[in-house]
Amino acid sequence: METEKLYYADAFMRTFTATVLTCEPGKGGYLVTLDRTAFYPEGGGQPADHGTLNGAAVTDVHEKDGVVVHTVEKAVEIGENVTGAIDWARRFDHMQQHSGEHILSGILCHDYHCDNVGFHLGADTVTIDYNADITWEQALAAERKANEVIWADAPVEITFPSPAELEELNYRSKKALTGQVRIVTFPAADCCACCGTHVLRAGQVGLVKVLSCQKFREGVRMEILCGGRALAYLGRVYDQARSVGQHLSVKPDAILPALERLEEEQAALKAREAAMEDQLFRRIAAEHAGETDALVFQPALRPDSVRRLADALGHACTGLAAVFAGEDGHWNYALLRADGADIAPLVKALNGALQGRGGGRGGFAQGSVQADEASIRAFFNNLS
Repeated sequence: METEKLYYADAFMRTFTATVLTCEPGKGGYLVTLDRTAFYPEGGGQPADHGTLNGAAVTDVHEKDGVVVHTVEKAVEIGENVTGAIDWARRFDHMQQHSGEHILSGILCHDYHCDNVGFHLGADTVTIDYNADITWEQALAAERKANEVIWADAPVEITFPSPAELEELNYRSKKALTGQVRIVTFPAADCCACCGTHVLRAGQVGLVKVLSCQKFREGVRMEILCGGRALAYLGRVYDQARSVGQHLSVKPDAILPALERLEEEQAALKAREAAMEDQLFRRIAAEHAGETDALVFQPALRPDSVRRLADALGHACTGLAAVFAGEDGHWNYALLRADGADIAPLVKALNGALQGRGGGRGGFAQGSVQADEASIRAFFNNLS
């Protein structure tokens, strides 16, 4: 006997009573069927409801051949009258996300002649796949239209048209349908075959926010948030923007220009630092002019600076230029053979002796070692 599906008659029903038909041990608890239920089973991209049955947790719900099966943490007596309670926060969140997706998808599919070919209502975000190359600007235009539909707050229409009526109806569906078809309509936005639970009026979605629109297969994948999730996300983003603005001494909506100014200042400082380093590196190189090999220790430098110092030394000496920058325990190194001879054997020996990592080819190598200065000097003294 098929389960009477109370969630179709009233998606806002939070508690209900029913009679237990079966109860048997299963994965994750006990598998219970009832003569009727308000628990929505997983399907169509929408997760299952959670809640309690006579106080015992309902952790999963699925449907097979019209029968809704509840996974319950404790056994219940067959024939017993039980009370079910829906986790309303979870249910309403799912309805907001699913209804918001319908509104947005209906607009996108109408305006850009595409199909919704994938939908997943996740724990954090909603992802939707479309088989058209939708731009970010087009996604934002659809977002604006979707929110205008929400503000208009028209009632949601749910119908079960006859086969003849269905033939005349222009509706969306991801697959061919048989049997009784349930049509969910959001006026001015969408008409779609759907088995999920939905809000009563468009305004209950709250808002729709598109987070991303990225190339995916032959179309795009969008990430969206609706209702309470969107509000919470935008609140977090604003709080973060306000904190950043306080650090920059600007209002949240002026962060980008402030960051661009900081980037310009940082680029100028880096250029000035590099120029000063080049002067220093030429002086250090001059001190080793004419030497065969040169081993130089410096305070911590960026890897590129270590390379540039080794390059300067390589032009001053005739053999090996070795630069170590850091402090006892950890050094970044750069090695350069002025004659271009293969440096790989030296790097292998260096890394093995000084707990190093790195490599190179030709006459140049770069990496790091875990050693003290005395050990490094001893290694190079033993080469001669």
